[in-house]
Amino acid sequence: MIRDEKNGVPHYLFPVLDSPGAVHAVFTRRGGVSSGPYESLNLGMKVGDDPELVVENRTRICDVLAAPRLAVVAQVHGDRVLVLEKHGENAPRLWLTGEKADAMVTNAPGLFLAIKTADCQAVLLHDPVKKVVAAVHSGWRGSIANVAGKTVAAMMERFGSEPADIAAGIGPSLCPACSEFVNYRSEIPEPLWVYRDRTNRFDFWSMTRDQLLAAGLSGRRIGTAGLCTRCGPPEFFSYRRDKVTGRCASAIGLAS
Repeated sequence: MIRDEKNGVPHYLFPVLDSPGAVHAVFTRRGGVSSGPYESLNLGMKVGDDPELVVENRTRICDVLAAPRLAVVAQVHGDRVLVLEKHGENAPRLWLTGEKADAMVTNAPGLFLAIKTADCQAVLLHDPVKKVVAAVHSGWRGSIANVAGKTVAAMMERFGSEPADIAAGIGPSLCPACSEFVNYRSEIPEPLWVYRDRTNRFDFWSMTRDQLLAAGLSGRRIGTAGLCTRCGPPEFFSYRRDKVTGRCASAIGLAS
C-alpha cells in the first residue's frame, strides 16, 4: 500500500485499485477529533465514544474522499451482501442504511461504501468494466463463511461482472502470528485448518486471498496490505490489543 494524506487525515491506498472511476482509502486511527481510547479518527458509533465526535470523524472521511454520500451498515459478522443499486439518492450524506450486513455492492456514482474494523479485514473491490464497487467486512466468522467470495458472486449476478476484471485490496488486520484461536477445533471448520501453523494460529490473509482466487480473480489484481493491527505500529485500532477502542474505516466509491 501507498501512504497518503489529505486535509490532515493520513490514509493508505492500494495500487491495484488505482484505476479511473473509483476512489478509495484505508484510514488509520489518526486525523480525527475523538480522544481517550478512541483517539482520534474513530468511526464506531457503538463503542462508547461521543456520537457527535463520530459524526465529525465520518464527515472528515467524506471530505477526504470527496464523497457525496457515505453508507454504513450494522456489521454482524455474517455473510449477507447488501446490493445498493442506484438507491439512496435522497439519503443524507452520512447514510445509516439500518441494514444488517457485512458486505455492500453498488453501481451508483457518488455512493461510497464504508467498512469499520478493529482487527478484522476490510476487503475493497472494483470492477472498472461494469463500473461496480464493493466493500466487505471479513472477520474470522465472515472469512470461514467466505463473505469475500460471496461478494464477488453478487457482483457477477447483479451487474454482470467478470471476476478477471475485478481488483481487490485486503486491508490491515491481525497477522498470522496474532490470529490465535485456542478453540479452533470447535470454531473453525476442519478444511480450513490448512491455514493453521503448528500451534493454534491462522493465516487469514492467505485464506481471503485464496477465496478471491477461487472466485475467479487474477492474482496480479489482488493486493494485501500486510500490516498487522495488533503487533504493528499503533496506527490502527485493535480490539485484541486494547479491548476498549475505536474502529477504523476503509471506503470505496464510484466518482460522481
